[in-house]
Amino acid sequence: MDPDLALFVDVVQAGSLAGGARLWRLSPAMVSKRMARLEARLGVRLLHRTTRRLTMTEAGAAFHAEVAPLIAGLRAAEARVSPIAAGPTGPFRVTVPTSFGRMWVAPHLPGFLERYPAVRLSLDLTDDFVDVMGERVDLAIRITAAPPGGLAAHRFADNRRMLCASPAYLAKAGTPDSIAALVDHRLLAAKGQLPWRLTGATVTGESLVETNSSEVVREMALAGAGIALRSLWDVADALADGRLVRVLPRYEGSVAVGIIGLHAPVRAPAAVPALIAHLAEAWRDAAWMT
Repeated sequence: MDPDLALFVDVVQAGSLAGGARLWRLSPAMVSKRMARLEARLGVRLLHRTTRRLTMTEAGAAFHAEVAPLIAGLRAAEARVSPIAAGPTGPFRVTVPTSFGRMWVAPHLPGFLERYPAVRLSLDLTDDFVDVMGERVDLAIRITAAPPGGLAAHRFADNRRMLCASPAYLAKAGTPDSIAALVDHRLLAAKGQLPWRLTGATVTGESLVETNSSEVVREMALAGAGIALRSLWDVADALADGRLVRVLPRYEGSVAVGIIGLHAPVRAPAAVPALIAHLAEAWRDAAWMT
């Protein structure tokens, strides 16, 4: 079978020439050349393409519907008979929130890829909403209280969130002894994070700075700028070594919020349960899992 057929299927799965290039470890220019070669051989245009996004032509969509199951079947057959191909194989697209992905997913990927060398991983770190089905994402890890319907969900852990500040800030501004006392303090939050809905209380107000970055909020809290509501996975190290201390410890963020893996309810690639199991094991002893 022409390998350009498999590349075509993977380019469509990745959603862009650049995404397909990463999966195949080729340059975008080479992927574009091979797609043009396939179109020339078939005598029909398959893709409307740019370096970032692509859409299928009517002929391309019809061709993809015919070819994709054949490629999937061929790869499954290879996996059944080849010791090398045993286990998850092929392209695998994952999206994760930026900070969580950098701190808690990326460090554990080398071990996963060493165990499953036939997986071609594409990892997107983004805090934007991603349409799992529409964007052809295999696994999305989200921190949410309301995962969307129609998807299979695996809850890794509760996302514990707590009020915290640096000792330097509290020494200067004083330690609040009630939720009402927070009105006299500087609050730190990224866009959309206020009001803070806590167990038994709601905190309204404005952030000292306007930012779309949760990492900026964390660094400003460490630098003594104010009080922040932070996830335990984000600040467990700073709480342990005293760079941050808890404020009003009887109040935490809503227990409904969890760290959740989402994927298609049926026909998910084998890499999905494999990565879920890998991460669950890697995170088992993390402080924020308790």
